[in-house]
Amino acid sequence: MTTSMLLDRADFADHQDLDRYRRERWSDQLDYVMARSGFYRRRFARLTPDADIERLAELPLTDKEMLREDQRGQPPFGSYLAARANEISRIHRTSGTTGVAMNIALTAQDAAITAAVGARALVAAGLGPGHRVIHCLNYQLWMGGFTDHTILEATGAATVPFGVGDTARLIRAIRELSITAISCTPSYPAVIEQVIASDFPGLEPRDLGLKLGLFGGEAALDDAQFRRRLEARWGFRARNANYGVSDVLSIIAGQCETQPDLHFVGADVLYPELIDPDDESPRPWRDGETGELVLTHLLRQAQPLVRFRTGDVGTLTDTGRCTCGRTATRFRVIGRADDMVVVRGINVFPTMIAGVLNRMPELSGEFRIVLEGNPPYDALPLEAELAATTASATGLAEHVAGVIKSELGVTARVSLLAPGSLPRTAGKTRRVIRQP
Repeated sequence: MTTSMLLDRADFADHQDLDRYRRERWSDQLDYVMARSGFYRRRFARLTPDADIERLAELPLTDKEMLREDQRGQPPFGSYLAARANEISRIHRTSGTTGVAMNIALTAQDAAITAAVGARALVAAGLGPGHRVIHCLNYQLWMGGFTDHTILEATGAATVPFGVGDTARLIRAIRELSITAISCTPSYPAVIEQVIASDFPGLEPRDLGLKLGLFGGEAALDDAQFRRRLEARWGFRARNANYGVSDVLSIIAGQCETQPDLHFVGADVLYPELIDPDDESPRPWRDGETGELVLTHLLRQAQPLVRFRTGDVGTLTDTGRCTCGRTATRFRVIGRADDMVVVRGINVFPTMIAGVLNRMPELSGEFRIVLEGNPPYDALPLEAELAATTASATGLAEHVAGVIKSELGVTARVSLLAPGSLPRTAGKTRRVIRQP
C-alpha cells in the first residue's frame, strides 16, 4: 500500500464518496489491527468488533495513559506496535507537554501518508510552489520538526530546515535567502521581535519581507485580536495551518484563505468522533456540537489507534462546503481538556482568557494561570504581563478582573508582571501551571 490508497482530493470530496471509502478502509484496517496489535486483541478480547464503521462507538476508548502504560510494559513502542521491526523507517518522540514523552514509530507508508495529508492543510493556507519557507520547530525527535518539514516539502515549496535557537542567525537567513514564509509557533514571533530590537537597529519585522506565517502547536492564533496585531506588525497573512495530534497524525487540519476555522483534511485516513469529555458519551457530528475529539486510524501500519481520545475540546462550525470549495468539516479548538480549569462550576480554557487580554493594549498578551493545590477553585489565579508601552498600571488589575468577571462569569485574582518577565519560547508555551 502507498499514498495511492488515499482518496484523491479528499478535502474536496463529496460526502457520500468519502463515506463509502471510509467503510472500505475500516474493514481492512480492523482486520489488520486484530491480526497485528496485541494491545487491541486484549482490549477487544470479550468483544466482536464490527466492520461497520457506524458501530465504531460500541468499542472502548483508548487514552494516552493506556499507551504510556503499554510502552512502559513493553518498551520502546508498546504492544500496540503492529508493524514488524524491519518495517519501521522513522522514529519520533512526543514533546511530553502533558506527561511522559511517547515513542512514535512510522513505516515508510505511514510517513508518506502523513506528508500527503498534512500538505493539504498547508496548501489550504496558501503555501505552494514559488514559496521559500523556513521551518522553525524542534528537529530533535519531535514530530513537528522533521516530519512537518517533509509536509512543507510536499506542498512544492522550497523548504529551509532551520529548527530552534540562534534567532539572530534566523533573521539573517530570512533576509539573505529571500524567505517568503515562516513555519513556527504563534509565540515565536515575539522572540524574533526582541532580537530584532536588540541586534538589528532600525529594522522592523515587516522589513523581513515575509508574506505568509504558518502557525501551530499553540492556540493563540484562534484569537482574532492576536492575529490582527501579528499581521499588522509583520505584514504577512497569518494562518493557523498545522493542527495535529502527534500520536495520530502530525497535521490533520488547517485554516484556508477564506475563513478562520480549521478544515479537517484527514477524513479519508481518520474517522473522527465527538464525545462528552466528562462522561464519555457520544456527541453527534453536526454543526454547533462541542466535545472532545476522538480519532481512529483508517490507514496506519506502525501504531494504529482505535477511538483515541485526543484531549482536545472543539466545536464543529460547519460541515458543509466552504467558500474555498473544500467539503472538509470546519471546527475550532476551544482548548485541551487537561488545560481546562473549573472555577465554581464554570469551565475556563486559556483561549478564553487570551480573548480578553489580547483586546487590552496595556497588556503584552502573555499570561499564565498558576494553580496551587487541588481543585475545587473559587477564583482564577492569573498572572498577566504589562506591555512595554504602558506608563501606569494603576487600577489595571481590577479592570482586567472586572472584564473577566463580566464576560466569562469567573472571579480572577490578577497579578500584573513587568514587561518581558514571562518566558518567550520557540516551542510550546505553557499557559496553565499546576503546583502541588
